[in-house]
Amino acid sequence: MSTHIGASKGEIAEKVLLPGDPLRAKYIAENFLTDINRYNEIRNCFGYTGLYKGERVSVQATGMGIPSISIYVNELIQEYDVQTLIRVGTAGGMGSDVHIRDVVLGQAASTDSSIVTNTFGPGVNFAPIADYGLLSQAAKIAEAEGMKWHVGNVLGEDRFYNDELDKQKLIDYGILATEMESPALYLLAAKFHRRALAILTISNHLVTGEETTAEERQTSFNDMINLALQVN
Repeated sequence: MSTHIGASKGEIAEKVLLPGDPLRAKYIAENFLTDINRYNEIRNCFGYTGLYKGERVSVQATGMGIPSISIYVNELIQEYDVQTLIRVGTAGGMGSDVHIRDVVLGQAASTDSSIVTNTFGPGVNFAPIADYGLLSQAAKIAEAEGMKWHVGNVLGEDRFYNDELDKQKLIDYGILATEMESPALYLLAAKFHRRALAILTISNHLVTGEETTAEERQTSFNDMINLALQVN
């Protein structure tokens, strides 16, 4: 086991879905996987391994924010040799063409966090990006299945409540949605030469005020889950 994950070696699959919400991890395991085993209960960040159409897949809750997901991604890679990490989470819509329940594929992850500066120093603004193979697969599947989907740049914020955020400028520069984890996922995947993708569902819209309920955020949004399970 690692510091925050109670699994033994071999209990976690090479491919892991990463919801922030522990109850979404439970929902995914119980509704999409068979032969499930819960390998982690530490801090109630539940982790499960099961089968999806015969393929071994794990689901690990990460909690909210860049610091929290960084813990789990580091340990999944360094202690359990995970190769493919797919975030399945919610995001706030920003673009005019983006609506609640739409799926957004995070091609890149801009951020107001200091995580990039702390990693490279003030002279380099490294651009955390998704794995192209996962991204292109997800786009093809989303299109083939008639999902309402978008691909582009997302913003990973350090703060949930951010009155200083210049929403319109970000929209003008093509930011589709805002969330709180993807920059860390992509940065760590680059560091350890692993594959990563953020598949997000729009749960609310920062401009129009549209929103979904807490229960919907926990137990629906099945398009992104199906998409994440199908890409390899």
